[in-house]
Amino acid sequence: MIYWDIFWAFFISNLLGYGGGPSTIPLIQNEVVSNYEWMSLSEFGDVLAIANALPGPIATKMAGFIGFELGGVLGAAVALIATILPSALAVIVLFKFVDLFKDSPRVKLMTKSVQPIIAVLLAVMAYQFFITAFQNSGVLHLLLLTLASYLTLYKFKVHPALVIGCALFYGGVFLS
Repeated sequence: MIYWDIFWAFFISNLLGYGGGPSTIPLIQNEVVSNYEWMSLSEFGDVLAIANALPGPIATKMAGFIGFELGGVLGAAVALIATILPSALAVIVLFKFVDLFKDSPRVKLMTKSVQPIIAVLLAVMAYQFFITAFQNSGVLHLLLLTLASYLTLYKFKVHPALVIGCALFYGGVFLS
């Protein structure tokens, strides 16, 4: 039964996650944290941070890790298949219609109307991570990491993966 749950959680998230990784992450979070309660919001945030630091698509890395944690190698394979299958099916089925509808005003309007929804989902997820970080690490560490991250990303133009890695190291040393 766990393999069906893994498949369904990742399949639905990636089927409804129009627009790639940023739109699927809140949906995966909802399934993994809220619906099935396989991990806490803090644990999900850790998985997301590691997935962001590694090269490649975020959703597949998260699916592989979560699937492996829940069901071993078979769980990872099921989660990866469920993550990739909606896009693969869409490419196969919709490829024939791309030329027919690429200039349609309705298709363009539909694409534009999805963007605010994705922005709201990402904002809610960021707010939840902020509250969890505040509760788990305290205001001093949260402000220090926020300020250091802002300065290194925007002032000194350091690569985000390096900033995430340094924040993980800081958390491992001072917050564990």
